Amino acid sequence: MFVRISAQPSERGVVATRGHFPATLGSAVRQKARWLGGIALAGWDRLGWEGGLGERWMRMRDRRGPLAALLLVAAYSAALLWSQLWLAEALGAPIQARMDPALTRLLAVNGWLLAWRVLMRAYFTTSAYGLAQGLLSIPRLVVGNVIAMLAAARAVSLHLGGGAKRWDKTRHIFPAELPQ
Repeated sequence: MFVRISAQPSERGVVATRGHFPATLGSAVRQKARWLGGIALAGWDRLGWEGGLGERWMRMRDRRGPLAALLLVAAYSAALLWSQLWLAEALGAPIQARMDPALTRLLAVNGWLLAWRVLMRAYFTTSAYGLAQGLLSIPRLVVGNVIAMLAAARAVSLHLGGGAKRWDKTRHIFPAELPQ
């Protein structure tokens, strides 16, 4: 259960880990690749898909990272290609980029759901960390997706590379204690 409670009854802060996620792209990819490799890939190797429906559901949720990364690559590629087709058509190229009306409606619904998720993310980040961080949460979605795609590629390549798995340690930086 996710619970938002104060660390002390008289404080406004919440109980949470205090470490920062790695600040550089390389270290963030290594950290997330280690999570993916351990949770999704090594868990699959060691535990398989045994158990009842509830157990398999939870294992599927744990192991969705590499599949999600493939879907992200496909989605960003499709968005880039469709935007180029629409731009070419708008500039007068003799092409017609058309989609099935049902697919258009499905994409519109997905677009609205994405907008809702982005707004909720920005709202709750703003409520916890202020307006600047709330606004920065929007481009961080794309940054997080790039990290997820690169991390999945790294995790799969390390996992399928054969031989002994090496621990890909990430250096953690903890924030200074808040002034009393």
